Amino acid sequence: MGSEVSRPLDRGKVAEPPEVTAPAKPAPLSVPGAPTPSAQGQLFNNCWSCRVLSGSGLIGAGLYVYAVARRPMKLGYAPGPLNITQMVVGISIATWGIVIMAYPKGKEYRV
Repeated sequence: MGSEVSRPLDRGKVAEPPEVTAPAKPAPLSVPGAPTPSAQGQLFNNCWSCRVLSGSGLIGAGLYVYAVARRPMKLGYAPGPLNITQMVVGISIATWGIVIMAYPKGKEYRV
């Protein structure tokens, strides 16, 4: 009762790759009726549920990082440089989530 690992490798004949008779035709560069890349990007930037989900996830992650950094301070320990850095990073992540929810990419226009 041996396992497959302990058996010698089967050195059978390897199948040859099939021959290609005709080269594949490349897709046309522009298909009429297909959305352009900029139009497709605008679809994802206007998705309210996507912005709410990602923004609230970032806000939650930022609040978690901030709360973990505040925990030793609540126990009476003096804040060190690491704790202050963690609090700043947590606030930054939460702010990023607010920005995603309030100001989606492409909302501002150049004048």
